[in-house]
Amino acid sequence: MAEESQTFVKKHWEGFKEFWSERFSFLDNYARFVQRETPLPHWSSSDVEEFIASDPVHGPTLKTARETVKFGMAGSAIGAVSTAGVAWKYSRSLHGAGLSFLAGAVFGWTFGQEIANHYYQLYRLDTMAAQVKYLEWWEKKCHERP
Repeated sequence: MAEESQTFVKKHWEGFKEFWSERFSFLDNYARFVQRETPLPHWSSSDVEEFIASDPVHGPTLKTARETVKFGMAGSAIGAVSTAGVAWKYSRSLHGAGLSFLAGAVFGWTFGQEIANHYYQLYRLDTMAAQVKYLEWWEKKCHERP
């Protein structure tokens, strides 16, 4: 009986892993940077600006992708404050307002990113390729350091 349940569970687990690995196959692009023996050193904004200036193809795309973060942060702030304010006004519950603050921040970030996606027309750009090219550039630059 135990062998049957293990077989059943194992069979379904394999199907589950296959299903989600297909959905998240884009993460394979980053695997070689994330699953390294020694992690890449931290980079600064000046390093990113140097890449943007040096790469005429992927630099502008990366710059545009970085600018969309401002929309997400603004949306997050607006969403957090407005939902927490509404929750506090109607419930006067500190934990309710706190949870609403967190939920509003997440929803606001998502909404802000969608606005940025349309404003900057990110759907026309390959931002993932630009990010991977940056990581390749950074990896090469770090190996050239003494």
